[in-house]
Amino acid sequence: MKKSLIALSSMLMLGGNALAQKVAFEEYDLSNGLHVILHNDSSAPVVITSVMYHVGAKDEQSDRTGFAHFFEHLLFEGTENIKRGEWFKIVSGNGGVNNANTTDDRTYYYEVFPSNSLKLGLWMESERLMHPVINKIGVDTQNEVVKEEKRKNYDNRPYGQLMAQVKKNMFTKHPYRWTTIGDMAHLDAAKLEEFQAFNKKFYIPNNAVLVVAGDISNISQTKEWIQQYFGSISKGPAIVRQTFVEDPITKPIQATFEDANVQIPMMITAYRTPSMKTRDARVLDFISTILSDGKSSRLYKKIVDDKKMALQIGAFNNSQEDYGTYIIYGLPQGKNTISDLVKEVDEEITKLQTELISDKELEKLKNKYESNYVNDNSNVEGIASNLASYYLLYGDVNLINTENEMYQSITPEEIRAISKKYLNPNQRLILDYVPAKADKK
Repeated sequence: MKKSLIALSSMLMLGGNALAQKVAFEEYDLSNGLHVILHNDSSAPVVITSVMYHVGAKDEQSDRTGFAHFFEHLLFEGTENIKRGEWFKIVSGNGGVNNANTTDDRTYYYEVFPSNSLKLGLWMESERLMHPVINKIGVDTQNEVVKEEKRKNYDNRPYGQLMAQVKKNMFTKHPYRWTTIGDMAHLDAAKLEEFQAFNKKFYIPNNAVLVVAGDISNISQTKEWIQQYFGSISKGPAIVRQTFVEDPITKPIQATFEDANVQIPMMITAYRTPSMKTRDARVLDFISTILSDGKSSRLYKKIVDDKKMALQIGAFNNSQEDYGTYIIYGLPQGKNTISDLVKEVDEEITKLQTELISDKELEKLKNKYESNYVNDNSNVEGIASNLASYYLLYGDVNLINTENEMYQSITPEEIRAISKKYLNPNQRLILDYVPAKADKK
């Protein structure tokens, strides 16, 4: 869903300050429950209007997966006042760019315009919320678009099923067990009325946050426009969300997946971890950096550089609203096997569980995360996304200013303790991701 203009992108990078300083914002609620966050930055003549909805793949029915991602596409089809196929033309014709993305937890839409088109951006997002046209031609068109996306990014892409297989094996009760793109058979089977009902349930002002960020020096005028375009939208019924609690993993899960798109097997180990809202999740981020961020990281230096046992090695903490998944992967080289890589990785994890990292390594970590904080808030696009996420998923907008302090306060003792708590052999999935056998190709 990407449209880009080089000139505007260049201006975007100018928005925001290159130094780590507080992000000023104002927040309030409309009477219909829409939460509004404003951030004024006049360093570049651009403004972003964005809406994040608290609906993702985890809000779907098990026999109707893929709906949230489908709506990422569908809600660009048109509205009662924006003809079908005109959305992108209006945006680009006014010097703007727009995009949308979906996760298991939320869906995010935004437009970036020259600041003199702020009113247009607000109107367009209010149209998407109040007057979407959901009809058969739009559903049928986007069905084909999504199928092509699935073929490109999942079915025909080497290792494209990695996350799908990890999720399938790590979760048995929680909707995290299916992929965001969903099952195409479910979308094919769904009736038009089901798409309309999904929209009516989740795409409502009291399930969303509107963020306006950038050159909005006339705050009072901006508030008037927001009230004009969004204030009359009816509040929807409160959404009752089901809670899913997974049983602890107490013994290793062994699984194998055959992929016709690959020639080299992949080692994958995965551990279930806590919500991204927790301090533990931030410590696990640090652990990922220690293990595999850059050529000087422990796993890369030992397994790829020194021993030349793998072509690639990596670890990342996939933090989400309800649970996280900590994943380590590697591509064996030469005669080395998946088991060989698991053994080497386990040795490095054991070191983290038994030894404290050095002061020098800790300082390097903290410097990196300070840099990440600056980069994440270096332009209005990043700031807008962060403001929306911190409100909708974390319940604390000011984390945009304080989360870095949490990272800076992490200690070597915490890193050791969290490694012991979550990264144990009896708490994981070992997935052998291997080439398909000849007779299955």
